[in-house]
Amino acid sequence: MFFKSGKKNGFEGGGIVLFESVEEAMSGERALKAAEIENRLVAPPPELRRGCDLALEINLVEKPAVERLLRSRQAHFIDILPMKGDAELLQVVKVTDFGEALMVKAGNMKLTFDKTSGVVLNISGGGCPDIPYLHARMLGVPLEEAPRPKEMGRTLCALMLDRAYEQSLEIRKNGNG
Repeated sequence: MFFKSGKKNGFEGGGIVLFESVEEAMSGERALKAAEIENRLVAPPPELRRGCDLALEINLVEKPAVERLLRSRQAHFIDILPMKGDAELLQVVKVTDFGEALMVKAGNMKLTFDKTSGVVLNISGGGCPDIPYLHARMLGVPLEEAPRPKEMGRTLCALMLDRAYEQSLEIRKNGNG
């Protein structure tokens, strides 16, 4: 007899990898994905923040493998901790429906697109130096044709805009916008 968890894809989480900088968090995410180790980029609870406002959620049972892999790839991390008690990771992506448009908010970045055409109507938030450039490149372009923010930007704002972009594409693919 097998017992299944309530989670859909088997990703249990329970562990969090903390980083000093956004670049290190992004490097860690790429290294784990390349090794097919499940992880999610998250905002850690305030009491666990130690460097940057990004962390990776991992399956805690994979902690030794994650440590070995990150060290072997020189992906520097501060610590890998278990989530304690009822501490919850902060939701990184939120969606707001404005009727004819959807706004997808990831962290401090917002991407608004037309639900019918998929055209990017607005990008706002952040305050990072690469956002005006990304705004100029993406505004008025259908999501499916727009460039990936994380391929053109180098800041936390660009990374969060990329998360909003990914979620927007997923919404369009599923016919919800």
